Amino acid sequence: MEPQTYGVRKYPPTSGLLASSAGLGWSTISVELRSHGVCEAPPILSQHVEVCLVVAGSKEGVVRRIEAGLRQEATPDTGAIWLSPAGVGKEIAITAPIPETMHLYLPAALFDRLKDDFNLPAAPAHSIRHAAGIGDDVIDQIGRSILCELAVETPASRMYVEAASLTLAARLLQKHCDSGACVSVESGGHNLDHLRLRRVLDYIAANIEADITLVDLAGIAGYSPFHFSRKFTLAMGVSPHRYIGRIRMDNAMAQLAAGKLPLAEIALNAQFSSQASFTRAFHRAAGMTPREYRRRRL
Repeated sequence: MEPQTYGVRKYPPTSGLLASSAGLGWSTISVELRSHGVCEAPPILSQHVEVCLVVAGSKEGVVRRIEAGLRQEATPDTGAIWLSPAGVGKEIAITAPIPETMHLYLPAALFDRLKDDFNLPAAPAHSIRHAAGIGDDVIDQIGRSILCELAVETPASRMYVEAASLTLAARLLQKHCDSGACVSVESGGHNLDHLRLRRVLDYIAANIEADITLVDLAGIAGYSPFHFSRKFTLAMGVSPHRYIGRIRMDNAMAQLAAGKLPLAEIALNAQFSSQASFTRAFHRAAGMTPREYRRRRL
């Protein structure tokens, strides 16, 4: 079952959908931002690991749930986190409104990507602990950074979210796994050698208007995506998504100044899901809209 379908089927109309990653092309995670009213939700089996992060909470009422025979109850304070492993259904009762809760759905296949980086248990996505109302600053930070990408798309949002979802899965395996802490196995060397880095940069330059993924770049460098992201950042001083986003925005500015392409095509070349998203990101970067920038350059 697709995560968005799961959310719509599970939560009643009193749980309003405020934002969703549907249509943004995110392949390693699905995200919903919901406002929950007083409700009861039936158990529906999910094949995804679900992380719920209370973005704007309430000290009124509690969230009760029964999951795999385990009864849990917690107050939905801001920053409180609920974890659910894949392959279980859970009954939920919310006794007072919760203004904003992020639901992050991580597919089981994402955890399989980390097999070479961690001593994984069997069926790792099914080994995440059932947790209710816990605190975890790392998960909170990752979740809120993904929420920023959901609110304001950037030229490399998809790559950033790909890296962030891997980091989130790694955090769950390290700190919230029933099989105990999983230790990261560092692949050899502390940096990208010049030849591998050159191959990666050449690939980015040749495919800058295409959908470049972290998996693509990691394969070219010969590392796992989890380790490649860190090694690239050490070598270049910026993360892969920031490097690619900067080049895409520079290219968009050049195309605007040339005055030959329509704005919609420039937005598409920069890998935005819509012209509106491109306009918002461009205004944040340049302090003016794309049309204003073009007028000043022509």
